[in-house]
Amino acid sequence: MRARDKAAVSALRATLAALDNAEAVPVVDAELRGLALEHSPVGVGATEAARRELSERSVVDVVRAEVAERLEVAAQLAAPAHADRAARLRAEAAVLLRFLDGPSTG
Repeated sequence: MRARDKAAVSALRATLAALDNAEAVPVVDAELRGLALEHSPVGVGATEAARRELSERSVVDVVRAEVAERLEVAAQLAAPAHADRAARLRAEAAVLLRFLDGPSTG
């Protein structure tokens, strides 16, 4: 990927963040309350929770959701003043779709 491909960089960064969020384990409010400060875990990594491991299907679903979000927002940007932003969103969606389609054979 070329360093100057801003659409690809933007799309990939946002999608990696979405995947990272999808791997997060929900925290129950009850777990956050109830511990006195002196009973709180201490030390590096003491409060780390194991992350969920996403299946290949889940990863594809997250990427498809990112594509759909970009195309939906681009469709809503009908004003001529927003043409550049809509084009950028469509370009980002195209980048993500290329990853879903797999490597090209040409």
